[in-house]
Amino acid sequence: MESQHMTQQTFAQFIQISPASLSSIFNDRTKPTLAIVEAICAKIPTLSLEWLMFGTGAMYKNDVVNSAGNGSNASQKTSDGMLNFAEEPSPTSPSSSSQSVVPDGNKITMKPQKEVVKIIDKKERKISEIRIFYDDNTWETFVPAKS
Repeated sequence: MESQHMTQQTFAQFIQISPASLSSIFNDRTKPTLAIVEAICAKIPTLSLEWLMFGTGAMYKNDVVNSAGNGSNASQKTSDGMLNFAEEPSPTSPSSSSQSVVPDGNKITMKPQKEVVKIIDKKERKISEIRIFYDDNTWETFVPAKS
């Protein structure tokens, strides 16, 4: 997700899963399912399955042949309007030198993004009356004393 420069929301849309499912994984509420791993591998075939599942080895597969001659670009749009990150970037692309490779044995921990919530100050509310309804279809109304 970080190597693709995507937010959780964008990445979830890119791999076609619900953002809530991805958020639950990052917050350690659930474990990734096979369907999610397959969705990631289908959209980013150059990603190493060993790295994705266990956090070991190189992030990208070493046996991928770079297709510099066909003029493909990593920012090429797909038919559904999403960016196509499945292809390797061309050597002239500035992002090709910024690909990170994780050394063996190290795991990357994704930290969830913090959202700032603004609490809007409201006028203090006061109780005007309380009504209690009984099963014999009667009720009582209680009004607080005015101060």
